[in-house]
Amino acid sequence: MTAESTVPSPGGQPREYGFSPVSVIPPREAGGGFRFPAGQRTAARRASWLPPAAADAVAVLATGQAFAEIQRHPLFVVALLFGVVALNARASLYRPAPVPALLDELPAVCARIATAWCALAAVIAAFAPDGTLSARTLILGCAAQSAISCAGRGTVQWRRRRVLVLRPRAALVIGPAGTAQRVAAAFLRHPSCGVRPVGVVADQPTGFDGLPVLTTGEEVQRALIQNSVRTVLVVEPRGERGPMLRALAEAGCELWAVDADSPSYDREGRHTLAGFSCRRLSILRRRTGVGKRFLDVAVSGTLLLLVSPLLLVCAAVLRLTDGPGVVFRQERIGKDGQPFTLLKFRTHRPVDAHEAATRWSVANEQEMSRFCQFLRRTSLDELLQLLNVLWGDMSLVGPRPERPYFVAKFSQTYPGYAARHRMQTGITGLAQVHGLRGDTSIEDRCRFDNAYIDNWSLWQDICILLRTVAALVRPTGS
Repeated sequence: MTAESTVPSPGGQPREYGFSPVSVIPPREAGGGFRFPAGQRTAARRASWLPPAAADAVAVLATGQAFAEIQRHPLFVVALLFGVVALNARASLYRPAPVPALLDELPAVCARIATAWCALAAVIAAFAPDGTLSARTLILGCAAQSAISCAGRGTVQWRRRRVLVLRPRAALVIGPAGTAQRVAAAFLRHPSCGVRPVGVVADQPTGFDGLPVLTTGEEVQRALIQNSVRTVLVVEPRGERGPMLRALAEAGCELWAVDADSPSYDREGRHTLAGFSCRRLSILRRRTGVGKRFLDVAVSGTLLLLVSPLLLVCAAVLRLTDGPGVVFRQERIGKDGQPFTLLKFRTHRPVDAHEAATRWSVANEQEMSRFCQFLRRTSLDELLQLLNVLWGDMSLVGPRPERPYFVAKFSQTYPGYAARHRMQTGITGLAQVHGLRGDTSIEDRCRFDNAYIDNWSLWQDICILLRTVAALVRPTGS
């Protein structure tokens, strides 16, 4: 739980990455009005996981038939098959890469085959000492299975690369016109990527030569249908065109974030396409989001029942000491840039609506009464936001919501600020449990909030809630 103070870090500088100013509330035509026509949906062509799995299965069966020593253990082949498939699936070796390459996955495939053989040989030695596999059989078996499996996988990947070149996927490039045209030209120069850009989606057309520039939702829809677009390359912050990207994803398009101007040193989940560092975007609500919503409803509902007497006491004391107007309502920006009304106990009175929307709210303002300072210091003024969580406006854990005035300001100043709005805002978050409350760096908050979203898990939410509770019970408060 946090105080509402949000002071920019002194070192904050405007963006210099070639992006247009970010607004998390996109124009209606560009985002909110974009809908893919019913009955005309495309489907991203995804490579199946069955061919490489079949190659691994054939390798296991062929190796089992080649060694008489293995044939004495009929369950060995079955266990080996399930073990290798499970290990490869765990390592995402059945998730096709954008550009298949056998040499990239060769060490991982061979290592898991050797692991499965050694584990099963140890089990046989422990429970059936008379049938222990010899070192020669173990080494030759691993080598034979690795060779057959890699040969099969190599054939599958050669076929996939050939399909990519002969039938490349039509793509749209979304971003500032100049940068998007440069990215599109690079992909067109490297057809082996299997991606063929057919248009650029930008706010305004420019004088650059190249692909046609699409500036309206209708033009994007038309290009999507006429070219059977299945891939979208995004070279700008996701928060700027969140609604359009969500509609494209729902239409069956595969989304890729492209680092067009600077390399990424975070290699996890990244691939190289046409020399650019790319990562797959997943902006559709994941199934695990059901678990997050269940946690929100269960915890917020239970807490509201438990703390309702405390809420009544706080409201009564606040009414007696500071007069009418106990509940403070303020417009905040939530997921996908959608506004909602945030509820809090009133701890100070703005002069007018303009001041409420644009003035920094400092947690230790001297003009507050002692009881209001107590509410701020203990974060009791935030408890009414449990109603926002129960209604679905917020989540228990997520980036803290801010007022529209500051969202527009920070989105233009701090890289990644707009991207925070791809997930539901929250009462507490990863930034808050790392001490980023009150007068702390907005840049640091952006980094922690986006790291939370990129690595979200239900267990991480539970851990953040536990750490928040621990912070609240300390003598120093929240």
